Amino acid sequence: MAAPGNAEQTQLQDMEEDEAGVEEREMESDEEEGMGVENSDDEEDESSEDEKENEAEIQRLEEQLSINAFDYNCHVDLIKLLKHEGELFRLRKARQKMSELFPLTEEIWLDWLKDEIRLTEEDANREKVYELFERAVKDYICPEIWLEYAQYSIGGMGSPGGIDKVRSIFERAVTAVGLHMTKGQTLWEAYREFENALLSTFHEEQELLNNQLERIHTLFRRQLAVPLMEMETTYAEYEEWSENGVPETVVHQYKKALQQMQKCKSYEEALLVAEPPKLAEYQAYIEFELKEGDPPRIQITFERALAENCLVPDMWTKYTTYLDRQLKIKDLVLSTHERAVRNCPWTMSLWKSYLLALERHGSDHHTVSDVFEKALNAGFIQATDYVEIWQAYLDYLRRRVDFSKESSKELEELRAAFSRSLDYMKQDVEERFGESGDPSCVIMQIWARIEARHCKNMQKARELWDSIMTKGNAKYANMWLEYYNLERAYGDTAHCRKALHRAVQCSSDYPEHACEVLLTFERVEGTLEDWDTAVQKTETRLNRVNEQRAKAAERGATQVRQEEERVEQRRKAKADKKSQKKVQKGRAGEKRKAGRDDDQDEWNKDSAPKRQRAGGDNSPQQEAGLPPRNQNDEKPELRDDTSSVFISNLAYTMEEPEAKLKALFETCGPIKQIRPVFSNKGSFKGYCYLQFESLVSVSEALKLDRREVEGRPMFVSPCVDKSKNPDFKVFKYNTSLEKHKIFISGLPFSITKEQLEEMCKNHGSVREVRLVTYRSGKPKGLAYVEFADEAQASQAVLKLDGMDVEGCKISVAISNPPRRSMMDKPGSSRPAADMMSRQVYGARGKGRTQLSLLPRSLHRQTAPVGKVENGTAAERATASTAPNAAGESRSLSNADFAKMLLNK
Repeated sequence: MAAPGNAEQTQLQDMEEDEAGVEEREMESDEEEGMGVENSDDEEDESSEDEKENEAEIQRLEEQLSINAFDYNCHVDLIKLLKHEGELFRLRKARQKMSELFPLTEEIWLDWLKDEIRLTEEDANREKVYELFERAVKDYICPEIWLEYAQYSIGGMGSPGGIDKVRSIFERAVTAVGLHMTKGQTLWEAYREFENALLSTFHEEQELLNNQLERIHTLFRRQLAVPLMEMETTYAEYEEWSENGVPETVVHQYKKALQQMQKCKSYEEALLVAEPPKLAEYQAYIEFELKEGDPPRIQITFERALAENCLVPDMWTKYTTYLDRQLKIKDLVLSTHERAVRNCPWTMSLWKSYLLALERHGSDHHTVSDVFEKALNAGFIQATDYVEIWQAYLDYLRRRVDFSKESSKELEELRAAFSRSLDYMKQDVEERFGESGDPSCVIMQIWARIEARHCKNMQKARELWDSIMTKGNAKYANMWLEYYNLERAYGDTAHCRKALHRAVQCSSDYPEHACEVLLTFERVEGTLEDWDTAVQKTETRLNRVNEQRAKAAERGATQVRQEEERVEQRRKAKADKKSQKKVQKGRAGEKRKAGRDDDQDEWNKDSAPKRQRAGGDNSPQQEAGLPPRNQNDEKPELRDDTSSVFISNLAYTMEEPEAKLKALFETCGPIKQIRPVFSNKGSFKGYCYLQFESLVSVSEALKLDRREVEGRPMFVSPCVDKSKNPDFKVFKYNTSLEKHKIFISGLPFSITKEQLEEMCKNHGSVREVRLVTYRSGKPKGLAYVEFADEAQASQAVLKLDGMDVEGCKISVAISNPPRRSMMDKPGSSRPAADMMSRQVYGARGKGRTQLSLLPRSLHRQTAPVGKVENGTAAERATASTAPNAAGESRSLSNADFAKMLLNK
């Protein structure tokens, strides 16, 4: 047993330890609390920084929208950021602004509606949510929004008239989207579930119960008459639910709908596997429904397509056109037009159609004017779009005027609109686009005609035409003739004569036409003095015009000739360089032979002759592994040039040319043989001979000339023996003036033969169009167009010269090819001295510092080479000739060269 003193001491120690532990734990807890406070402070600091950054970003987005309210992505970003921050009041305001400018997508509407439903718990505010739902279902036909609308309305069925309101919304929903093949079934089932839920409340009243059962029967029958996916399940459910079975009429309607569903099933499956936006699949589906001709199904298919392709103007145009011409239901037509311009406000044609639809359905003037003002602020992408929308609005205003009254409010409004349109085109459009958009002053012309015809105000009409002419239109004969026709119809003879005289004097494009009209006018109206004056003026004017055109044509021909000469010089320089390389290669080969084979012959005169190659039937091509020579090449009697064609300018890289050419030309007729030409190394040389079994096939084959094969134009020409016909040339270069043909230069390289023919056929009957290209197929920007006669070619020159084609200003003149030099004519050959001028002196010319490695004994004058054959003239020019016994020059052998070197 411990002593009392020790026990007390032990107890005291334990108490001290407990106190120390408590203090330590208190200190630890204080430290933890301090650390917790510090961590919470850090988190608060980080969150406050994030809030500041988000607020700064929100202010930036709001400022950007104040500058450009039509920035769609900016609206979306602002809404997302405000929702993240929980700024409910500002979020509602941002969504409201966006919905006023753009139709909202299904996701944005559902997000907005669910937020408003959570905030609106009291029945007193349900009407605001109903209004929001009504706005949502107008933007797009979305089954999910309609289902959300119906389900929300069920929550208010306890209020007076609540059940009728729910039924009304369900009826509107199945009318709008009940035909949706894949999503319509969900709405039908929700509608039936609602009616089934009501069924349990009518157990006590038999009449109400029977009415409710009939409602459910009717819903089943209506749904089974609509082609929907998985409609077999609904039919099985109806069989189970109905106590008396399925009536025959319902079975008949169900089978008919099932057949229709099978027809549409392939289109629905294509939509399921396709990637958004599925435009091509929807277009095919729409075409199918248009052929079927069921308006409700056509409408729902269009609506489904537009829900995923809302920014495709052509789809809206097609839909609104169908509604305008087929259904013609005012509310449906106008609402669709409104949705179209909200989705694609930059498309002028949609606004124009909207204005016409408003007028067609008798909308009030205030509504039409408001839509027009919105169109002006929509931001079109072309200056001409503003001209067209103004024309549409002015046409509408003109149709409102009763011109039987001398003065009316509508007439004054029309004149004010014309005046405003001219100011708008000058101030707004020209400043924005840098062009008027109405260079021909179409709006002013319409105004002048209205003043002359309807208002009998020729003075105002003449003022307008004076203004038209001062805007750069005085040089166009057709503008003067338009003015003349106006004066002829509503003016007097004096002003007609004055207009025609000014036309002859000022027009520069077709003064002949103005002169002809003036003379015709004087034949009918004028005196002898008037006739003499007109003849003198027209002759003077036409003489001056013809002189100007001749000078312009000469300048154009000179430019073309100079350009072709430069091209020819470059071609000659390239050919000279190529021949120079061949000469160097030939001389190097001769030296190697002289240093090897001929020395060996000299020192082995008494040696046995060389042995023949074993197996003499083997050809060099076969030993080298090259393609075997065609058997027909060794049998000239099998060839027939009259039934053959020569094919050239083919790609050297063409694989199996014989097979490819056979497939290309077998449509021309039976082929006897194809002889492609290969080099010594076995590579294809880009040309071949093709022989048909019949002569008739040659003409068909020649039609394939210039056909593009592997990126190059293939040349097809008659097969002619040049040794017998040295002057034969397939393309005859015409050096005389071709008055029925025009030459066009400055064309864009991208233009095609079809585009050029389309451009020229408006000015005459086009016989042939030929685009000039390099051998590689690359275009030169030049073309020849042949017309039926000289008059048409002349008119084409006048109308096309200086025309802008894809940003290139073209030059057009009567075809007058430059004369070819003697060196370019077929059959002519260049002197050897010209061919060797650069090679003789080496790369550095005739300088004295260049060493000559040729022995002096070999420095002899060579006989002039009279003819160049197959590129070997350069080799002949370098070879010395010695007189033989007959006094004729002979070629020296390698042994002769070796003897000269040994004697030296």
